[in-house]
Parts: sequence; structure tokens; C-alpha cells
Amino acid sequence: MKIAVISDIHGNYDALFEVLKKAKEERVEHLLVLGDIVGYYYHPDKVLEALSEWSFDIIKGNHEYILEDLTANPELANPIRLKYGSGHKAAIEKLSDEQLKFLKELPETKVVQFDGVSILMSHGSPWSNDFYIYPDCGKDIITRCDSTEHSFVLVGHSHYAFAINNANSVLINPGSVGQSRQIGGKASWCIIDTNNKCFQLLSTDYKVENLINEIAKKDEDIEYLTKILIRNKGA
Repeated sequence: MKIAVISDIHGNYDALFEVLKKAKEERVEHLLVLGDIVGYYYHPDKVLEALSEWSFDIIKGNHEYILEDLTANPELANPIRLKYGSGHKAAIEKLSDEQLKFLKELPETKVVQFDGVSILMSHGSPWSNDFYIYPDCGKDIITRCDSTEHSFVLVGHSHYAFAINNANSVLINPGSVGQSRQIGGKASWCIIDTNNKCFQLLSTDYKVENLINEIAKKDEDIEYLTKILIRNKGA
């Protein structure tokens, strides 16, 4: 079975649309979603609708926790917007009570099995939802992610795509669909083939112009939201 691993969509429907279109072309049958549906950008409703058309497993990211904090304490609205944009506010406005409850009740980690291949899903790291793992971090961190129980250990959160062979398992970060911190206008993700345990890191082009126009209307004072979408583009 071909499985697509996606993470950190962050309300960027345009990016997700292109990834899912490519996934269909690659005959992907199932999605593993590593959290951060919400935050930064503005269409978590369309993201959830698009995902609902697929067979998928999903876990909670740190931005789902931020959404819970904002829901419980509206006074956090301005500090959250200044740091992350209006994406969490958009989630509260656009998602139904049922959808918000769904996101709140997601697990932090999950183990799934396909064709006898065991996969551990986590957001930041297997031990902490908000721990950042980068491809150049210390060997002690990488080996701490090794597992004798799973063929693949999946992490997201850092928005940097990489794959590292540990002694007993493969550590994969698919990168970010919605906000790559490597190249703007690229949605990063991964395909795992459970029939042979092969995997491929992919980078799919999408157009950023519509999203940049939305940022200008909603968060023009937050330069980062636009700059990251064009980072290293064309380099």
C-alpha cells in the first residue's frame, strides 16, 4: 500500500490541494497526518473537507493546542495573531463545534500498521509534541527516536524534510505542506510503500499568489507570513 505522510498544513488549502492531486496520481491509498491543521493561514475548513475525502489517520500538533488556548481565553487573540497570524481566529470562525471537538480530542501520538509494517506517528518528537527535531541536530536526539517496535518513526513540527536511518527504524520528517521553511512555493511531503518499505520525500509546487493577497488583507503587518512563502524561491 502507498501511504502519504503529510504534516503542518496550517490552513494552506492551495498547497494541500496540489499535494492531494499528486497523491492521487501516485495511487496513494491512505494519509498519515502529523498535526498542525490550523495556524498561520486561513482555510482549515477547506483542509478538513479535503482530508475527509480520503482514508486517513491524524494526530494533534502544537497549533491545535494553541487553538484550544485561544478558545478558552479570547484575551490571547492579539498575542497569538502577532506571532502566528490570524489562522487560529479563522479556525474558530470557520470550523463547526464538531470539528473543533474533533481537533481537541486528537491523540498526540498514534501507532498504525499496514501490511505488517508498524509506524509511529508523532508531531514534534515521540516524547514531546513541541520538541523540534532538525536534520542537523545531535546524534543523541536522532538515536533517541530509534525504535525496535516500529519500522518508521514519523515527526513533523520543524518544517524541514529529512530521512535518517537509525539502527532499528527510519526517522522521517516529511517537512511542511503549508509553510516550508526550506523553499517557498513548495509543499513538502512523503510517500511510504508498505509493500517494500521504500519511501520517497517529495516537493510539490503550488501557487502562492492567492495566499499572499489574503495575507495583505488580514495580516499585512506580519512580514514573516509572506516572506516564508517566497523564501529561496527560484534559487
